[in-house]
Amino acid sequence: MAALSYAQTGVDRQLADRFVEKIGLLARSTLNRKVKSAVGGYASLFEVDSKRWIAASTDGVGTKLKLAFECNHHDTVGIDLVAMSVNDLLCVGAEPLFFLDYFATGKLDPGIAEQVLAGIVEGCKQAQCALVGGETAEMPDFYSSGEYDLAGFAVGMVSPSAALPKKEIRPGDVLIGIGSSGCHSNGYSLLRKLLPSRSASLGTNTSDGVRQARALELLTPTRIYVKSLSPLLKSKSLKGLAHITGSGFLNVPRISDKVSYTLELPPLSERPSVFQWLQQSSELSFAELAQTFNLGIGMVVAVSSQKSTEVLKKLKRSGEKAWVLGEVTHSQRSKGSQVFLRDGQNSVTLNYHDGQP
Repeated sequence: MAALSYAQTGVDRQLADRFVEKIGLLARSTLNRKVKSAVGGYASLFEVDSKRWIAASTDGVGTKLKLAFECNHHDTVGIDLVAMSVNDLLCVGAEPLFFLDYFATGKLDPGIAEQVLAGIVEGCKQAQCALVGGETAEMPDFYSSGEYDLAGFAVGMVSPSAALPKKEIRPGDVLIGIGSSGCHSNGYSLLRKLLPSRSASLGTNTSDGVRQARALELLTPTRIYVKSLSPLLKSKSLKGLAHITGSGFLNVPRISDKVSYTLELPPLSERPSVFQWLQQSSELSFAELAQTFNLGIGMVVAVSSQKSTEVLKKLKRSGEKAWVLGEVTHSQRSKGSQVFLRDGQNSVTLNYHDGQP
């Protein structure tokens, strides 16, 4: 297969980043003194009183839904929907309280809608939050037959003293990686291009079976980290969290852009097998892989060196795969925050500019 980039699939990360900056500028006139964090963070923070901040986050599932349509497999994308928002809440130190969903389709198919809802309910159970409401929109001629879209909205709570990231993140702090379940919900516009082409008569070609098996593997739902991270948040054991979602490891400097980061991924054999297939089949540069996918790491945790052993043990006891990946380092003033990432023989330095990937 010829080399392919994320941009060639129609996804322009730089344009999206510039648009987010514009949203921030437009939204600024609506903010007041109770807003503690707004556009650009993992989640927004709003002061209720001196002891409580509300955290809010919203997200979707993206073109992973296309695989759900193709495979007629709809009971896991609801977990993805919940995961993408509640994992972001964790990154500001908040524990999820409740969730709302938005389901839109051209013509409502109750059977499919019930499967999607079952996934959302399962996601909320894993996130230990309540599903308190949502919206179902039926819009004829707007969506293709059999297709739908999803959006989710999660709200949590955090005390000001427990909010993340901490300001005292410094060189020497340890970076721990928590394993992902697979590609989670990012990079699917590219992943779908890497699947074997479907034959004209679906199901009559060997490649169709290979495609179906790989597509089902790619539908593995996003891991939800609430159960394993909540005790560590309550004990204030963490300095920062980076959810490795869109833009891949360029999310790590969202912990702090005042420092840089050195990480080495665990052996490929210890990560989901989909990443071995991805490296072998895509011919993507390591830089492209590192800025698009989680490569087997769903969360990066920053902790003090004194607490790193204890935190690693607690994560493993909670059922997570976890590894020490590296450490926080000094930044070169002229280059700003950087991520030096190594995976076996491959390495790349990712530059983080002006608080945006």
